[in-house]
Amino acid sequence: MRTDRRPDKMKLGTLFHPTGNHVASWMHPDSQIDAGTNFRHYVQIAQTAERGKFDVVFLADALAVRDGKPEALSRWPQYMAYFEPITLLSAIAPMTTHLGLAATATTSYNEPYNVARKFASLDHISGGRAGWNVVTSSNYSEAYNFGREGHFEHGERYDRAAEFTEVVQGLWDSWDDDAFVRDRKSGRYWIPDKLHTLNHKGEHFSVRGPLNVARPPQGHPVIFQAGSSEAGKELAARFAEAVFTPQHTLAAAQAFYRDLKGRMPRFGRSPDHLKVLPGLNTIVGRTEAEAQEKHRFLQSLIHPAVGLEVLSNAIGGFDLSGYDLDGPLPEAAYLGKPNSGSTTSFANVLSWARNENLTIRQLYQRFAGARGQRTLIGTPEQIVDDMQAWFDGYGVDGFLFHASHLPGGLDDFVELIVPELQARGLFRTEYEGTTLRENLGLPRPVSRYAGRL
Repeated sequence: MRTDRRPDKMKLGTLFHPTGNHVASWMHPDSQIDAGTNFRHYVQIAQTAERGKFDVVFLADALAVRDGKPEALSRWPQYMAYFEPITLLSAIAPMTTHLGLAATATTSYNEPYNVARKFASLDHISGGRAGWNVVTSSNYSEAYNFGREGHFEHGERYDRAAEFTEVVQGLWDSWDDDAFVRDRKSGRYWIPDKLHTLNHKGEHFSVRGPLNVARPPQGHPVIFQAGSSEAGKELAARFAEAVFTPQHTLAAAQAFYRDLKGRMPRFGRSPDHLKVLPGLNTIVGRTEAEAQEKHRFLQSLIHPAVGLEVLSNAIGGFDLSGYDLDGPLPEAAYLGKPNSGSTTSFANVLSWARNENLTIRQLYQRFAGARGQRTLIGTPEQIVDDMQAWFDGYGVDGFLFHASHLPGGLDDFVELIVPELQARGLFRTEYEGTTLRENLGLPRPVSRYAGRL
């Protein structure tokens, strides 16, 4: 019997790509082929996630149709046509009761006031279940939709993101929790002393405020962040309450975990107030052979043109057309640099190519098959053994689950893996509270104006 068990419970989020995380998920006969425009599909999978006691569902976003080779893009529908996430989550909110509802909103092509208002509104609509994933845009195409010919440089993007987040948090404190008395007898609707004007003037933004939405039920919606670069980790240590990160070995995950949480005291924050949730793709079967066959089938659906496009994007846009798919990654690819996207994915792909001698085909199958996230293939017991080792080894506080295809991949996780987690006492059997903060074990922020006369 283990004696080194953690006293807390594992946290679980799930990322909803419309048809699933696998790059060929739309080709799977059990996926919802029109998922990008099918509202009932999202309601169904959100309710499944809530039945599985997930903490939060997360919707990524992009503000442009992808650019690239039409032959590949026409066979890869993800992020080409799909719902705006805040609108979608607001519609899902009344269809769920406990599930957290988080979405991406980029700091590159938004204004702090709009973002503060949208997420405060979602928090009220959902009864305190909203979360904001703070990102800097990685899709080059977005710049062209907002009057720019290119992205902000990496350092500038993160400086802008930090100031953006400061402003949003300040706007969420515009009203004291008890500002609205709504007293017909006295004729007073709100108390003037309990309204605060931000008057922010910074390098990137000038925002007077106050926000025209009451203080959110959670005080602040939960802040999520996904960057693993040096600048990304600094932003996370300063603001984030949950972090998504691609990690592929326990040792690397433990180092990231210690590094990130070790930075937090410099910002006056407790390491317990941030949850590290690496991405996890699981292919589960009642037998190992069944799981392996499920995986082989999904991999067989990847069209080479799509695989090369995904891999090219991961390594800074290096054009791989014309190279032997069963040969090594060309040496010239190692000399490139990451584009404005993920530096972590860039480093991971080059490491796999050099250290494991993977061919171009093997590289795109590994990366595209799980979109750069770690994949576990096996029985519920085998998969949970691995999850438990990472959790008890303090490499994670939980995981962001990426279903290979939807709804089937999520159904498998809820029906096969969640019961095994619960049987081992690793995961809840009932929600602890009604808000996302309560279920994640995070404190409710006190207003910056609390206690002032």
